[in-house]
Amino acid sequence: MLDYNFSNDFYKNIDAMIYTCGYENCAPGHSYGPIMRKGYLIHYVLKGTGIYKARGKLFRLQEGDAFLICPDELIYYEADQNTPWTYTWIGMQGIKIKGYLERTSLFDSLVVSFGQDEQLRRCHEKMSEADKLTQNRDLIMNSILYEYLFLLAQKFPNGQTAICQKKSGYAEDALQYIEDHYCDPITIQDIADHLGINRSYLHRLFKSFTSVSIQSYLLDYRIKQACILLKNTDLSIRVIAHSVSFIDPLYFSRLFRQKMGVSPSEYRKEG
Repeated sequence: MLDYNFSNDFYKNIDAMIYTCGYENCAPGHSYGPIMRKGYLIHYVLKGTGIYKARGKLFRLQEGDAFLICPDELIYYEADQNTPWTYTWIGMQGIKIKGYLERTSLFDSLVVSFGQDEQLRRCHEKMSEADKLTQNRDLIMNSILYEYLFLLAQKFPNGQTAICQKKSGYAEDALQYIEDHYCDPITIQDIADHLGINRSYLHRLFKSFTSVSIQSYLLDYRIKQACILLKNTDLSIRVIAHSVSFIDPLYFSRLFRQKMGVSPSEYRKEG
């Protein structure tokens, strides 16, 4: 029986966001998959037992265990026939999530035991409490997410944390540089020079942390900002194009249509 299920799609967000959370008291043999998910999810077993299959491995889980689902990986899980599990889950998306999770051993092991850790358990409980709010729900849920990620990194640290944090730092600095300078005619080389690293290395690192190329991200970010201007201002298409670093408004309009499926003026009218 599904007791609650919050969902919201923050996949394109620059940071880390909750996109789903829930609680389920499973019937005997209840299963999910085989399937691929688009975000990261952590399931925490409150009671009972079950199995989890991922990366060619089979895990037998019980009360106090937690398992990680990663995007674009084939997974399957099933409640035991005799002692079916009850679990709660937290789903997260965003451009920084992978880097945060790589600070934990859970990213590689896929399964850990929370044991009697009340702080981690309480994070799951607080998510369900926050879901009942009618105002500022996203703020409190994402504050819980950061607490949760911090606790995971503290309790289950990755042995390569320093290296991961350095790489993650480059990716985050690149994201911040794009956010600060998208309106300027910056190039990928400009970003690499700002970070003091090789352009090819930046390309590989950025894609490993965000799953998109830095060129694609920069273009998408500019189009996203153009959408905001189209919806919230009366500026001309030419001025908006210039504001997101496109000198040629016709070229901007063609790219906008490719990305959004409609022209800038049509998008504004849809508002």
